[in-house]
Amino acid sequence: MGATTVSPTLLFAYILVLLCLVCSLKEVYVFGRRESTAESHHLQHSHIIQVSSLLPSSFCSPSAKASDKKSALPVVHNHGPCSQLHHDKANIPTHTQILLHDEARVKSIHSKLAKINPGSTNVKQTDAATLPAKDGSVVGTGNYIVTIGLGTPKKDLSLIFDTGSDITWTQCQPCAGSCYKQKDPIFSPSESSTYSNISCTSAVCSSLISATGNSPRCSSSTCVYGVQYGDSSFTIGFFAKETLTLTSTDVFDSFLFGCGQNNQGLFGGAAGLLGLGRDKLSLPSQTAFKYNKLFSFCLPSSASSTGFLTFGNGGLSKSLKFTTLSTISQDSSYYGIDITGISVAGEKLPISVSVFTTAGAIIDSGTVITRLPPTAYAALRSAFRKQMSQYPMAQPLSILDTCYDLSKYSTVTVPKISFFFSGGVEVPLDAKGVLYINSISQVCLAFAGNSDDTDAGIFGNTQQKTLQVVYDGAGRRIGFATGGCT
Repeated sequence: MGATTVSPTLLFAYILVLLCLVCSLKEVYVFGRRESTAESHHLQHSHIIQVSSLLPSSFCSPSAKASDKKSALPVVHNHGPCSQLHHDKANIPTHTQILLHDEARVKSIHSKLAKINPGSTNVKQTDAATLPAKDGSVVGTGNYIVTIGLGTPKKDLSLIFDTGSDITWTQCQPCAGSCYKQKDPIFSPSESSTYSNISCTSAVCSSLISATGNSPRCSSSTCVYGVQYGDSSFTIGFFAKETLTLTSTDVFDSFLFGCGQNNQGLFGGAAGLLGLGRDKLSLPSQTAFKYNKLFSFCLPSSASSTGFLTFGNGGLSKSLKFTTLSTISQDSSYYGIDITGISVAGEKLPISVSVFTTAGAIIDSGTVITRLPPTAYAALRSAFRKQMSQYPMAQPLSILDTCYDLSKYSTVTVPKISFFFSGGVEVPLDAKGVLYINSISQVCLAFAGNSDDTDAGIFGNTQQKTLQVVYDGAGRRIGFATGGCT
């Protein structure tokens, strides 16, 4: 038989079909690779969260890290299962009330900063003491609780710790004015052998002006202090000195504090307040000879876990990144920081640095929700909503305007958010630092805008959850490390 002859026209047609097939396969491959790359990027810059984990457990899961530290003091949620106050549920405020009190605190901070005219060294030490920290956000304070000892013999007292306050105080017998209900027995000066009042004529009495914002008064030659807080809570009493016990090996004689005789407000069963500000009467300043004004803490991720508060350089993470204290804190008790940017899902938001520098910012353990300049918040909200567009929105919660109903989901994908501070410091927020949960059907973006771009920003305690945050007063810097509680 003779060979079959294929016409040139038919051969060209075969080749054309083959080329088209190869091209189409190549397109499918390239498209698939692009799709895979996009999906990989999305997952890399997202938190995948079990919805059931958003609500705190009814069981306490203490952090092992706090107990590993020298002289560790645990930090716990005031009404969580890790707290001795857990069974006192009668006066627990709603989340709306918590956020309203938070707004009052923010207004007070802005008012104080408005009155101020704005105008690093390595820490070398061996001493360290650590206190476990408890989240008191549901007590109406939005703050965290530690237990210290006062007097001889020492009496244990649960105090709110606050980087935005200077003077340490506790309620004292005989409560000459009035005392609110607290869990611990009220401190009785007459039962301590080391208690003594400060005289009106003492130079240290005059130092109350900078620490409290109020001039001291006199009662039978005894110095009288007074402090009013942003939510109209207040304490008035005798300025005194006493033995302070942080741990069995960290005991300080002649510690200056307020012995409150007339106290009212939303302190949620805590016995008083531990002042961690920058004034010379604050605890870091009074113990500077031992700790060199250095302390750190990790706030627990939820009410059912614990964190810690450490004085000194014990247990500092090797991955700490430091940013310098900003000039906003030059003449105030607050710790100022320079925010330079924010990223959502790995993408830096198009916000001019001048938006942040116009008013500056502080970091504060007592403010629940981070406050941003309106321009910056609008950009953050827009980017977050775009990433969360697959989930149904819910009603706003007080100052929080971006909320979602996640009740029909078992897992959700939430974009990661990072903050950038001066010196090129990037701080990625934990998933619990991005969201504020009222209920599964109302899960909100945990940020709010200030009323004006000239109001100072505040990096609040929700965003600080699970981070090790180091306050180095002597070195004039703030440090951050992730995974601080575990």
